[in-house]
Amino acid sequence: MIIEKIVDGYFGVNTYVLGDLKTRKCAIIDPGASMIDILSVVKDKGLKVEYIILTHGHGDHIGSVKKIKAETNAKVIAHSDEKEILLDKRKNLSASMHCGPQEFEADIYVNDKDKMSLGDLRLSFIHTPGHTKGCMCIRVGNHMFTGDTLFAGSIGRTDLYSGDYKQIEKSLKRISKFEDNVAIYPGHGPNSTMGIEKLTNPYM
Repeated sequence: MIIEKIVDGYFGVNTYVLGDLKTRKCAIIDPGASMIDILSVVKDKGLKVEYIILTHGHGDHIGSVKKIKAETNAKVIAHSDEKEILLDKRKNLSASMHCGPQEFEADIYVNDKDKMSLGDLRLSFIHTPGHTKGCMCIRVGNHMFTGDTLFAGSIGRTDLYSGDYKQIEKSLKRISKFEDNVAIYPGHGPNSTMGIEKLTNPYM
C-alpha cells in the first residue's frame, strides 16, 4: 500500500494519494492541494488515478477536484448526504476561498458500510456526520482517513452549514470502537492512531 500526503499551503488541508502496489491504481482523497503537486506525486510513484474520494464537501477539500477529473477522468466519490453541499458554492464555502466557486456532482454516491475495491485494496466507507451531514471516514486495512471528523488531539468544527455537535459526538463514539492500532490520517494536522486519540483527545 502507498500513502502519500500533500499539504495545502492556504488552509493546511491534507490531500492523500492512496495507491495499490500491485496494480498501481490509486485514489486521491480530499484534493484541496494544488493539482500540479498532487499529480506530480502520482507520476513519481507510477500510479494511475481511478477515483477522487471526498470525506466531505467543503471548499478547502475540493478545490482541485474538477481539474484533476479533467486530467485523469477519475470518478468522484462522496457520501449521498453531501450532495447538497457539493452543488452549492455558498454552502460548501468555496465562493469565498482561493480555489474559486466549486459546484459539481459526484459520479458515485456511497452510504454507510458500503465497500469498494481499488486494485487489490478493499475500502470501507463509514458515515460520520457532525462536521457536515455527509462526512465520512474511509478505512483500508488498519488505516483510516478521518477528514474533519477526527484530528490529532481535536475534532472538526460544527458551527458551519449542516454541522451538528451532537452528531459528531455520536460519530466519535462509533469510531472509537475501532482497534487501537488503526492509523489515523486526518484532514488537517499530523497523523495519529486510534489508541493515542482514545488516551489523549478530550473529545474521545
